Amino acid sequence: MATPMQPQQQQQRSLAPSPNPFKKPLLRLLLITMFCSLSYILGSYSNSSTFTLPQKQDRKLPHCLQLNFTTHNVLSPPLNFEPLHKIPLPQEPIKNLSFCSANFTNYLPCHDPYRERRFSVFRFSHRERHCPESDEKVRCLIPRPKGYKKPFPWPQSRDFAWFKNVPFKRLAQYKKAQNWVRLEGDKLVFPGGGTSFPKGVKGYIEEIKKVLPLKSGKIRTVLDVGCGVASFGAFLMDFNILTLSMAPRDVHEAQVQFALERGIPAMLGVLSTNRLPFPSRSFDMAHCSRCLVRWTEYDGLYLLEIDRVLRPGGYWVLSGPPINWRFNYKGWQREPKDLENEQMRLEDLARRLCWKKIAERGPFAVWQKPTNHLHCIQKIKTWKSPQFCTTPDPDAGWYKLMDLCITPLPNVKDTHEVSGGALENWPKRLNAVPPRVKSGAKEGISIKSFNEDNQLWRRRVSYYGVILKTLSDGKYRNIMDMNAGLGGFATAMDKYPVWVMNVIPSDAKTNTLGIVYERGLIGTYMNWCEAFSTYPRTYDLVHAHGVFSMYMDKCDFVDILLEIYRILRPQGAVIIRDHVDVVMKLKGITDQMRWNGQVLHTENGPFHAEKILLVDNSED
Repeated sequence: MATPMQPQQQQQRSLAPSPNPFKKPLLRLLLITMFCSLSYILGSYSNSSTFTLPQKQDRKLPHCLQLNFTTHNVLSPPLNFEPLHKIPLPQEPIKNLSFCSANFTNYLPCHDPYRERRFSVFRFSHRERHCPESDEKVRCLIPRPKGYKKPFPWPQSRDFAWFKNVPFKRLAQYKKAQNWVRLEGDKLVFPGGGTSFPKGVKGYIEEIKKVLPLKSGKIRTVLDVGCGVASFGAFLMDFNILTLSMAPRDVHEAQVQFALERGIPAMLGVLSTNRLPFPSRSFDMAHCSRCLVRWTEYDGLYLLEIDRVLRPGGYWVLSGPPINWRFNYKGWQREPKDLENEQMRLEDLARRLCWKKIAERGPFAVWQKPTNHLHCIQKIKTWKSPQFCTTPDPDAGWYKLMDLCITPLPNVKDTHEVSGGALENWPKRLNAVPPRVKSGAKEGISIKSFNEDNQLWRRRVSYYGVILKTLSDGKYRNIMDMNAGLGGFATAMDKYPVWVMNVIPSDAKTNTLGIVYERGLIGTYMNWCEAFSTYPRTYDLVHAHGVFSMYMDKCDFVDILLEIYRILRPQGAVIIRDHVDVVMKLKGITDQMRWNGQVLHTENGPFHAEKILLVDNSED
């Protein structure tokens, strides 16, 4: 029998809390659903002007998938990371960087003629890179020449350039009889002549074609030493051959600047004391047309360096002294006996390198490097040849002294094998897996990661075409990739009429420049704390992926951006992709440089930490 409740118990019962309706699962679920739906509807309405979905779809996506949908057809507005305030706060005006004086118009920081006077002329070491120290760097914007015009587009630029863009008359006057370049009114005309081919480079190349398989795709990368105005490389493009023309800054003034103004790959460089800034086994062919290199002196050191950078089975083409000396000794103003002895020494040196002479035809001779060193090992001992190098890294090429030894080719088991692996002919070579990747020679780079990298850069370059509309208009010719990796960016850019200088920073964790060359592309080593070996205003587009994060604790961002400004043409563009914090810091500096930069999402959308700083000067 129930007992009656005491008054105190009744009071406690009446004070007990009533049940919380929000603890009921069904009610909570209903409220959350209503709230999310309302938020989604309001968000979709507010963003309808910048985000659209395809109007027709075979299958309707749930809302959760629609939120992650990415399209490259709609460009989001530039991002603004500045704080917003209801009350305007006082702001310091942006302090613009000043322009350098007019005498810096063609400034070469690491090839400065005034600086080179401090160094020895022995073996032309004064012509090598000699960069200013940190406290000597010029911190101003390099001005364009008075009367500068937008360069001719490719392929017209192969034959014409505006004189006021490269206002140097000496080469036109000094080489007038050899048809290097002519000044006609306000234009420079390049008729295709040269020291060894005054009647035209086309006929010269036609003669070489009778000896070498220029049309087959077997020869893709060529090094032209002492290039003049690069007419040889210009006309090899008719065979889909990519030539890197190289010459020092010398009395001919701006050979390399002429070449780049024409849209032909070129850079400043000289055979002196350091290795060339390329890996071993880079070029299918090397060429010298009266390049004034002393091939037989210093125990053949320079020919040993050419041997290092030539691929197995690669070709060396030489014209000028001493080749064909019997017919040319009077024009060269040389004694026949001296020229005969020089050719004998040259032939002997090539033989001791195990090179085979395959032709001497008119003005030129051709040698071929062996495809492996199996048959050379015993012969080298018999001929008292230079020894094989024992240095651990044949690919090292950044401020590395040349070695007086033969760079050994990778081991093979059979005399018919190609050391390091055979390459596909061009154009298959571009997308084929390079031998250095197949063999696993580079730690962390596999066939799978190589193919994934290709796909990644195709997607990225496709997106670049959306944010930089002028990319597909043929306005860009000379492209610089400051951190090329496996060459994926250059590969994806192959659909445009451009060439790419693929730079592998000397600070990179993995040296991949050999892989880049095995794809039929060209490039060089570089430390971006220094200036590049080129003239001002020589690149149309500069691409920098992760460069500034790499150099964050090594040198000042301002110096790197000023170098980009120096080498960029006035109507050029810059694409920098990096972490958002880095990009925002760079945006502040580019504002001081009078660049109209925009911060954009990458193709990965708004939730990715990587952003793009786009500078488009095409309307300037």
